[in-house]
Amino acid sequence: MWNRHREIAARWAGLATASGLGWWLFAVVGVISPTLFAALIAAIVFAVAGIGPSRPPRPATMAAQAMLAVSIGLSMRRETLSALGSHGLVVVGFSIATLLLSVGTGLILGRHRDVDSATGVLSMIAGGATGLIAVAQDLGADGRVVVVAQYLRVALVVLSMPLIVTYGFAAPSTTASVLPVTSGSAVPWWFSIGFMIIVMIAGTGAAMLVRIPVPATLGPLIASASCELAGWVDGIHIPSVVLPIAFLIIGWQAGLSFTRDSLGALGRIFVWALALIVVLTVACAGLGVLLSMWTGISVLDGYLATTPGGLSAVLAVATSTDSDATFVAASQVIRLVMMLCAAPLLVWAITRRHRPSRTRS
Repeated sequence: MWNRHREIAARWAGLATASGLGWWLFAVVGVISPTLFAALIAAIVFAVAGIGPSRPPRPATMAAQAMLAVSIGLSMRRETLSALGSHGLVVVGFSIATLLLSVGTGLILGRHRDVDSATGVLSMIAGGATGLIAVAQDLGADGRVVVVAQYLRVALVVLSMPLIVTYGFAAPSTTASVLPVTSGSAVPWWFSIGFMIIVMIAGTGAAMLVRIPVPATLGPLIASASCELAGWVDGIHIPSVVLPIAFLIIGWQAGLSFTRDSLGALGRIFVWALALIVVLTVACAGLGVLLSMWTGISVLDGYLATTPGGLSAVLAVATSTDSDATFVAASQVIRLVMMLCAAPLLVWAITRRHRPSRTRS
């Protein structure tokens, strides 16, 4: 028994060490979300090699989901949303259109013999890749397919966007400052941690009582966003050490589910998924043009506001060009939160709808 415990501890120590080294390396070369990416790659390597530990326990993954949800909820700041001005309802409408496009392409992906509807939809949802990866298995989806498709979408957007902005729009670089932050006075880190823990527990518990899908994500997300929009938490900021911990757990959860056989199955759907991601990206660019025509903003602002993913990269491009970075940020935050709230409910509804037919067959 003692030897078994030592073996498990050694496997976790090795995985943590590899993830830490990967985190440092990816941060040096400028990879988006280096912590999550490093944990995911390290876990896949360990799992395929047969030296990985079991996946993180359920309470740990729920805590990671809740940490991420609270941080996203606190991004729903009144100052950011007010930047939309009279275009708020229009932006919400275009976010809904993006959601419908995502679901449509996801259902098409779900027609592939190696992918079910829930997996297809979660794989193609345009936004909140980290959150969707975290909840995929809770919704009965194949987390391995969701991981590959979501990272493929983010990679395609991040790689193509600077080229499109530079050569498609001929946008000059500027020295624009970063986005404004809330003006509330800072509070002690321990108070922020206490707030986060209370919201995680209360939000998850309330969501479980009313049977909301993925309670560890949607409960804290709704609770924290409500507190932020009500102005009750001015000055609260989640300490920077918290999110990397959540990203490590989420990356390990997804990566440790990979096997040699699963990698072969993913290879069969790669081209099909890539083609649908390209279609979704082009369609969202078309929505950006329509948003520009509807609201009178520049086509560049419309394109950046509707780009399906890569939030950090989008904001970086927006603040380095002459675009309206605050409008772009507000539009992207609305889309992100909408996707994370709606995706679990949609997948839950799709799964319930398809379950009876499977039972009869």
